[in-house]
Amino acid sequence: MSPALVNLHPEDTLLEENEERTMIDPTSKDDPKFKELVKVLIDWINDVLVEDRIIVKQLEEDLYDGQVLQKLLEKLADCKLNVAEVTQSEIGQKQKLQTVLEAVHDLLRPHGWALPWTVDSIHGKNLVAILHLLVSLATHFRAPIRLPEHVSVQMVVVRKREGLLHSSHVTEELTTTTETMMGRFERDAFDTLFDHAPDKLSLVKKFADGVYLVLLTGLLDDYFVPLHNFYLTPDSFDQKVHNVSFAFELMLDAGLVKPKARPEDVVNLDLKSTLRVLYNLFTKYKNME
Repeated sequence: MSPALVNLHPEDTLLEENEERTMIDPTSKDDPKFKELVKVLIDWINDVLVEDRIIVKQLEEDLYDGQVLQKLLEKLADCKLNVAEVTQSEIGQKQKLQTVLEAVHDLLRPHGWALPWTVDSIHGKNLVAILHLLVSLATHFRAPIRLPEHVSVQMVVVRKREGLLHSSHVTEELTTTTETMMGRFERDAFDTLFDHAPDKLSLVKKFADGVYLVLLTGLLDDYFVPLHNFYLTPDSFDQKVHNVSFAFELMLDAGLVKPKARPEDVVNLDLKSTLRVLYNLFTKYKNME
């Protein structure tokens, strides 16, 4: 056995001839970006399922049987899956997982994304498969979270050949850039603007807390926005999201097209999203006296 196998669980080394098993290199779990990704996803799940009083503490232990995944998908997709509520047997758990994953595949298939998970990998507590699934769900449903970019893990691939165990390492990419994961592949005038003058656009970050957006929208439509409707000095992420969301509501009331950006994108200093919101205002009021 190579030194890389020393810390593996004994079950991971019990292989048949030519059988292969893949697992995360233990050192990858200590990577700060990997830990951040896991924490962000756990917090997101718990936030979505807060009304169900479900608290996830460890992804592979809490999601493998399909119960939490079922509740998560039903809440996100506003649907009801035809599955048994409680399943204790392995067969019952896998049947539930099969139903849940088929519903997930129906949602994600139009994107043309690779779906690197199976019933067996999820039920087998494969953390990488579970993370791929959650990242895809968060992306599809445009979760109000900021996934850390360029997160990857080292995978140990163990194979038994001629009675001996051989190991190798491969890199598994879990996230790319926020823009790519959100599917914004098209280039437009804003991309060109970024290419030529990225350093001159930092001032729009002043709109990130939503205060200027609210006041500007009212000013352009010639009315005063009561100060009790928004936070004039927001000091938390949620307060800033409230402000930007409120500004979006004012824009809709003024007859503007619904912004493509999410409030969370603006608060997270997504420059291109902010510019698109401002451009909507410009096209509406550019001819006003």
